[in-house]
Amino acid sequence: MTRLPPLARRSKTLSASLGLGEKLFASSEERRFADAIETGLVEVEEGLLREVAFADDMADVTSRYLLEAGGKRIRPVLTLLTAQLGEGNNASVITAAQAVEITHLASLYHDDVMDEAEMRRGVPSAQNVWGNSVAILTGDLLFARASKLVAGLGEGAIKLQADTFERLCLGQLHETIGPRPGDDPIEHYLQVLADKTGSLIAAAAQMGVIFSNAPEQYAAPVVAFGEKIGVAFQLIDDVIDLAEPEEETGKAQGTDLRSGVATLPLLFLRRAAHTDPEAAALLARIERTVEAEVGHGSTAIDAVDEELAAAIAELRAHAVTAETLDEARRWADEAVAALAPLPEGPVKLALTKFAEAVVERST
Repeated sequence: MTRLPPLARRSKTLSASLGLGEKLFASSEERRFADAIETGLVEVEEGLLREVAFADDMADVTSRYLLEAGGKRIRPVLTLLTAQLGEGNNASVITAAQAVEITHLASLYHDDVMDEAEMRRGVPSAQNVWGNSVAILTGDLLFARASKLVAGLGEGAIKLQADTFERLCLGQLHETIGPRPGDDPIEHYLQVLADKTGSLIAAAAQMGVIFSNAPEQYAAPVVAFGEKIGVAFQLIDDVIDLAEPEEETGKAQGTDLRSGVATLPLLFLRRAAHTDPEAAALLARIERTVEAEVGHGSTAIDAVDEELAAAIAELRAHAVTAETLDEARRWADEAVAALAPLPEGPVKLALTKFAEAVVERST
């Protein structure tokens, strides 16, 4: 049996995780489509390693750190997918796919500083290794590299990149300051997800259409799909955050809650607490134990952690978590509905299967 090189093996795994494997595509046309994604991913991956290299030794190490830790490469996959609506994987499409992934990578360095995250992609977060300043500056360097790539694609690409970067920053700002008086906390949270996650996924899909010279009318459907599936993806992450620690998440149970992040299950619980005494009691217990975990010394931390883990397990079993899953499915269904103007074929099929796979992650 022929052995694939490491990058190709990684590419096969990535595309299969998005529903592009042998079981999905049976005809020769569909297999050619899947092979184009595989080949494109190898090119993108090789380019990423090249584009994040720096002559400065320190910058080279820090900028490669999260790239080499792995990642799903969802955004470049979507660029490659939508490019099949036009000319396919031309040089501009590959460059755009690399730029959008480097932009995402840069945002992770900044997000982890803002969230005080301890882990990312199974390794200690960059600021835990080098400190906040180095992590922030590394993110800035990567944003600069992404911008340099985009600059070679023309004025339209520069504007799209700038508009997307603006939304990323606004999403982080609004998450940081929280809803203003009179704002609906749930609507505020969903808008944060649309800005922080949906905007870049939408841009990735749009770039595939633009730089493959696909028909212009395909841009709006894939943009709507990308933004909506980005929100669905993060809502499923909210559910996964409540999973048992021995499950596949790679994160401690309730990482977001322990960090003080009000995810949708907690927001739904707060809403239910206004009229439901049991919800109010669970909410009080979660908030008390989260505060206690931060405030107690090491001698009491085990008891506090055990109580918090029990509260998180109760939250996972509560109706508000099922409500969050329903909300994620609604966004995913709307994402698929937005694809209606696209022609029938492997691109539409793959995007639909991707939406299904996003929701299935919770199971």
